[in-house]
Amino acid sequence: MTTWIWAAVAVVLFAVYLSWMAGRLDRLHARIDAARAALDAQLLRRASVAQELATSSLFDPAASLVLYEASHAARQADEEHREVAESELSQALRAVFAEPEQVEVLRAAPGGDEALRDLTAAVRRVPMARRFHNDAVRAARAVRVHRLVRYFRLAGRAPFPLAFEMDDEAPAALVPQGAPA
Repeated sequence: MTTWIWAAVAVVLFAVYLSWMAGRLDRLHARIDAARAALDAQLLRRASVAQELATSSLFDPAASLVLYEASHAARQADEEHREVAESELSQALRAVFAEPEQVEVLRAAPGGDEALRDLTAAVRRVPMARRFHNDAVRAARAVRVHRLVRYFRLAGRAPFPLAFEMDDEAPAALVPQGAPA
């Protein structure tokens, strides 16, 4: 009789453990969704500010065209081409702001200082948002590779989480000296 009681206790403890793992996995997936929404918002903000700057006539026509096309492509990209489009926007920003003099010209223009502050903030927030998203993905992947999670299908029908890999290096002219990029 005591054997049956111990077996029942073991089964209950195992069921509690599986339930805890499923809840943890669910929370990690919710964290990924929230981090992805924050990343999307920061990417959209960066593209919007870049597009606004490109159409403001504060740059020469070539720089405006490069910046406008890259920001428009980033805003319109579908999900499977988004990483490439966002990387191209990063490259366009580095090309346009390759010279610190360009920042000074923009700062001297009417409304340029505010636009430059908006762009700097947007450019600096994208790497942080991407890092939070990728950390959440890494944590969920670590849980999903456990045998028990796979055998008992604790992840349900949730797709396997994918990291967002892009070139998010900020233009050197926009990053203050000594500040992390």
